[in-house]
Amino acid sequence: MTRSLRILSADVPVLDALRDALGGGPALMVLRPDGLGDDPPGTVEQRIALIVETSGTTGRPKRVALSADAVLAGAAASESALGGPGQWVLALPTHYIAGLNVLTRSIAAGFDPVVVGGDRFTAKDFVVAARQVTEPVHYVSLVPAQLATLLDDDDARDRLTTFSRVLVGGQSTPRALLDRAAGHGIRVTRTYGSSETSGGCVYDGVPIGNAAVRIEDGEVWLGGPSLAEGYWGDPALTRDRFPTLDGSRWFATADTGRWDGERLTITGRRDDVIISGGVKIALGAVEAALREQLFFADAVVVAADDERWGQVPVAFTTSGADAGPAMAAVGGQLGREARPARVIVVDDLPLLPSGKVDRAALAARAAD
Repeated sequence: MTRSLRILSADVPVLDALRDALGGGPALMVLRPDGLGDDPPGTVEQRIALIVETSGTTGRPKRVALSADAVLAGAAASESALGGPGQWVLALPTHYIAGLNVLTRSIAAGFDPVVVGGDRFTAKDFVVAARQVTEPVHYVSLVPAQLATLLDDDDARDRLTTFSRVLVGGQSTPRALLDRAAGHGIRVTRTYGSSETSGGCVYDGVPIGNAAVRIEDGEVWLGGPSLAEGYWGDPALTRDRFPTLDGSRWFATADTGRWDGERLTITGRRDDVIISGGVKIALGAVEAALREQLFFADAVVVAADDERWGQVPVAFTTSGADAGPAMAAVGGQLGREARPARVIVVDDLPLLPSGKVDRAALAARAAD
């Protein structure tokens, strides 16, 4: 059994098409502006309601196939974790699972979402949208770069304090940014998940709903009812990344993590370990340590080839502060070899349309 696939561009409203897809009508795929480029399928298996292209920030882009049951299970778990239904402000592109999730939660809650206008996210456009909220309980989902933008604007910051909860996910959120938001009375929840899990399924380190987490050989595996069917058109990758263990399907995230009590802490990526002078260095750990230092909360660390050491960490930041003390602190915490070989100051960190840092662009610059 198959169903037709409705393909929409990211610049048109998709709420009604999403409602149809979740209700058994044509499946939906919202094209990414920088997507894979080949022709999408005309039909899909009956059980598939959504096809979402991943951003490719941690590898090549992929098309994730999701059932309506999985997406709605994620929405129900989120609503329960947040304490009940509310009105949502849509500040994220709808060709990403995070944007589609905001619309799904709105459909489930029965409230019309308020959409942030403009071609590029700004504090001014956010304030305009926030003023249109009509329900006393309201939420917004952001990426860290958006949260930082809003905290820098007095009106936007004041508006954020009225939100019942501000979800922040999509990448590692600097502790300094979280502390700054908390200092203004903004209620922030860190989310962890991906397109393969219908979005965030771990809030502040705790699985929500019936989501499950296990650590296998240092790698984080996620399971539960919000799990994707797999990768459309790539059965081999589906078998590799969605293993079955103890009778249950899991998604092997390629993230490394550990349990801190009953909370999950993500420590990096399995594929971000480099060998520098014969020493293994986890770039995620270097980045986290650098972000803990004063003035370097936005630091991003990538790998660069080096004739002497093989590969070395290279840090990018918008801070013009003296990097010496921060570098010394990183070396003291992780070892001398982990100190970035260079700290490159940029006017702005390059971003993907989702608001995530474009690490590929930074790696290319580091290579140059």
